[in-house]
Amino acid sequence: MSIIRTFILSIVLSVVLYIPAQAQDTANKPLDVASALSTIASDPAFSQSLLGVCIRTEDGQTIAQHNAKTMLVPASNMKLITTGAALHTLGSDYSYETKIGYSGNIEDGVLKGNLYIIGGGDPTIGSIDSIATNINSTFAQWEKLIKGAGIKKIDGHIIGDGRWVEGEVEETSWSWQDIGTYYGTGVTGLMFYENMLSYHILPGKELGEPIELNASYPKTPWMTIRNEATTGKAGTGDETYMYTSEFAPVGAVRGTFAIDKSKKRVDFSNKFPEYTCAVYFEKYLDGKGISCTKGAADFRLKNEWRGAKDEDITIIGSTKSPNLKRIALSTNHVSNNLFAETLLRTLGKELHGSTDYEVSRTALNNVLKKMGLDTKSLHVDDGSGLSRQNYVSADFLCSFLKAMMASPAYKDFVYGLPSPGGNGTLQFNMRSYPDELKTRIKAKSGSMNGIRCYSGYVLPSTPDGKTIIFSILTGNCTAPSWKVRQLLDKLMATIAENN
Repeated sequence: MSIIRTFILSIVLSVVLYIPAQAQDTANKPLDVASALSTIASDPAFSQSLLGVCIRTEDGQTIAQHNAKTMLVPASNMKLITTGAALHTLGSDYSYETKIGYSGNIEDGVLKGNLYIIGGGDPTIGSIDSIATNINSTFAQWEKLIKGAGIKKIDGHIIGDGRWVEGEVEETSWSWQDIGTYYGTGVTGLMFYENMLSYHILPGKELGEPIELNASYPKTPWMTIRNEATTGKAGTGDETYMYTSEFAPVGAVRGTFAIDKSKKRVDFSNKFPEYTCAVYFEKYLDGKGISCTKGAADFRLKNEWRGAKDEDITIIGSTKSPNLKRIALSTNHVSNNLFAETLLRTLGKELHGSTDYEVSRTALNNVLKKMGLDTKSLHVDDGSGLSRQNYVSADFLCSFLKAMMASPAYKDFVYGLPSPGGNGTLQFNMRSYPDELKTRIKAKSGSMNGIRCYSGYVLPSTPDGKTIIFSILTGNCTAPSWKVRQLLDKLMATIAENN
């Protein structure tokens, strides 16, 4: 009996010892994440789509991956690279300077010449973003500089000088439909109200009738905007677009606005922000008793002064933008394309003396190489991700995010990324998940038709834990966006649960 009992006891012990080992193996965190990724990758939503995923620890160990080296269109995940490279290279305290100057002479308080608003690439002048200085406060600072120089009247023009930017205003691969929208505004040397025009639109009373289109701010009576949009069927939403260019102050609003829609503010692209800024500053000064005899001008819409030289202009002072840390935060939180494009063009200007797109792309690639990155898995077309000719792999994005952890700007970079459920573009992600999980995820979203991406960090739940780096890219996906977001939310949550 003792032999039998010993034998039975040994079997029981082996089973008891085996079960915890099996449970421990099942609870292995990388396996949980890998299992979740495998389930998502096999979901029907991605059966005919592209999916590239890379998930790593901060020390470079791969937790899970799927087509990690496949190059896909990143959409606004491109902003991670642009903002990170700018912070790393220019520093968190970098700011843009707008100068006030004049040509000619000041005689008995009268400027016999032109006053210049010399843009330095500040994208926040008159911006609706919370980081921006109120436009009247900015104008008051410029007014103070003018009075300090002894100018009480301007016998000449107030000129919006945007020559800080060379080359194309927009990236040439952007669609014509996009460049007329608020998210397709191009970079100019002197920007105003994020280079937008705001209108209020209202559907007609019958299908096919013209919509009601009313200019809101800024008022631009020198522009001719034709209303060619019509009232659409109920449920079709807002499909209005402005078609315009920088070659003439003429545009057309086309498309449809559903008959069941209520009054709405829509923002289009302003191709002449330099002139708009000069006009509004002229109005401000006139209200303060400083008149201007010849009115506003700029170097594109009114080019009579195109040959003005820097040495002919006397600088009387300047104002500065919010610092780059705040601009980068806003860029990533609300996915501001104009801010991102400005950062890319600034790298070109600061590193190679030109804001030309080709020069700026070269500057960005050189920064990435100096950070130790192999750029073979990256093709840069713009800074915001609006172009569908940007291509990047999940593997590269993870490598970039890892490199940023070694940058002096890392804390400001990661602080500037939104969390699911918080303010910004991740506001509607992971709504049903615990706050403890959501606050540890710092990521950037990216979306276009058929594209949804998330890349970023999962911060550790304990002081001695490791940060997880992830990149999830999808392409050519026709599944409903809510379905895709639900699946990708689950993957991000699983990563956080296992960290």
